[in-house]
Amino acid sequence: MQLLTAILLSALRTAGLVVSITVLVFFLVRVIPGDVVDLLSAEGGLDAAMQEEMRQELGLQQSRPAQLGNWAANAVHGDFGDSLRFHKPVGGMVCQALPTTIILSSLSFAYGLFLGCAVAVLAVLWPKSFFPKAVETLNAWSVAMPTFCAGLLGILVVVLWLEWMPMLGNMFLAVVVLGTDVAGQIAKPLYEDLKETATSKFIMTAKAKGLGKTRVILFHLLPNSLSVILALSGIILGGLVGGTITLEVLFGLPGIGKLALDGVLGRDYPLVQAVILLLAVAVVCINWFTDIIAKLIDPRLRSH
Repeated sequence: MQLLTAILLSALRTAGLVVSITVLVFFLVRVIPGDVVDLLSAEGGLDAAMQEEMRQELGLQQSRPAQLGNWAANAVHGDFGDSLRFHKPVGGMVCQALPTTIILSSLSFAYGLFLGCAVAVLAVLWPKSFFPKAVETLNAWSVAMPTFCAGLLGILVVVLWLEWMPMLGNMFLAVVVLGTDVAGQIAKPLYEDLKETATSKFIMTAKAKGLGKTRVILFHLLPNSLSVILALSGIILGGLVGGTITLEVLFGLPGIGKLALDGVLGRDYPLVQAVILLLAVAVVCINWFTDIIAKLIDPRLRSH
């Protein structure tokens, strides 16, 4: 019963957060000076009467609350409108771009999770080796190097200097950059937790039974830190959204990030709103899901 109550309260908070983000983004995108009609008129061919007529057709002359109400009513039924700039259904454009973003995020997270956990475990296994320094190096890289700057560095070294691969459409390099950042966020906290748990009584008991060091870490120490990995995963997956967007733009990958940039530059309100709503739902749902899993694993968290 306590777990069910916690899940319901968490779901209500999640839904409220999604609605709040949606409303906030709706009004913020309209704070940007000008609209799609202004951009089209700047290219020539539209006089004042044609601009007025186009705004009427697109519903841009309505009040902001009226526009929000119309958009929300349609969005509830899965209709996010047509792109003002590309004259295509926004839902179809998002569905077409989504696989690229999912692949980039999934591969980056998987690579980063494996690298971060591996380095942390090896640092605990061999504390006098270079692995503890590797943990610190990964952590410093993640903190000090933004993914966009790391992507530019990768382009300078791998693409321009070594000429190993092209820049545009380079999924591999984008995964390495994002995954290394993920590894840096995981390795340090996990390493510290593993070191602290290593002094616990149940670990001492396992060692006293004659179990090997590797077996103790993999089958006793690491599973005990699963809640830490889950908590970090929720935060990291949410942060991957921003990194994915910037690297998609940088490497010319046809994902959600590129779509969002096109929408902002073109004052394409329906497109921007749909993309931001999708990203907000993804981030909030990821955090909600990891929170629920953590509560299932650790009963002490169910009262929060």
